[in-house]
Amino acid sequence: MNEKNLNFAGEWSQAGGMCRHMTQDKQPTVLSDIYQEEINIAIWRREKPASLQYSVKEFLALNPTFQKEMILTPQDALSRVSESFDNNMTEVSEDIAELVDMFCYLFELKQAGMRLKVLDRAMCPKFHVDKVPCRLVTTYQGMATEWLPHELVDQTKLGWSCNGLPDSESGLYKSESDIQQLDCGDVALLKGTLWEGNENAGLVHRSPELIANEKRLILTLDFK
Repeated sequence: MNEKNLNFAGEWSQAGGMCRHMTQDKQPTVLSDIYQEEINIAIWRREKPASLQYSVKEFLALNPTFQKEMILTPQDALSRVSESFDNNMTEVSEDIAELVDMFCYLFELKQAGMRLKVLDRAMCPKFHVDKVPCRLVTTYQGMATEWLPHELVDQTKLGWSCNGLPDSESGLYKSESDIQQLDCGDVALLKGTLWEGNENAGLVHRSPELIANEKRLILTLDFK
């Protein structure tokens, strides 16, 4: 097992003196680190099998505008996801079902809210925090989610407080080099503002800008 990589850069943030950090590893067990108070993003740096990559490309070719929202249980996820595809995308269905099972097991949930979308533009182009306890995010194809380390964010510049200025001019962060990005295939847990004790420390993130004619396939799982 690879040694975990925890980022403890900076003791204090500009948001009420709280410290929040990231943790990452090539093993899925790293996702349980999200329960640690000081962690607001846990990243499983996984490599997609070649068969899954092929299945995703085939899926995008056949479903260029696919969008689906479902409430799934670990018991019915595989059958219901498979039924929602007009064609037999076994690898994609099995991967989604496995992530639903992991998500529900980790948080002791009976069901999860799934969203699977094909995008050709940034869904949430401005940096923001999610008003949820925790969200699982993975990008199957295309550019993946961008995020900011907590200690480098001026949270007084989020949302309406930016006075209509773009993120790059609002003072939300100091340098473009502050922006971090997940890799395609990574599975990340993003702690939101509804997590108890994390009210002012939700992970600040946004959708990436896509180049012309690029397609992005993204999966999210939420508490239900």
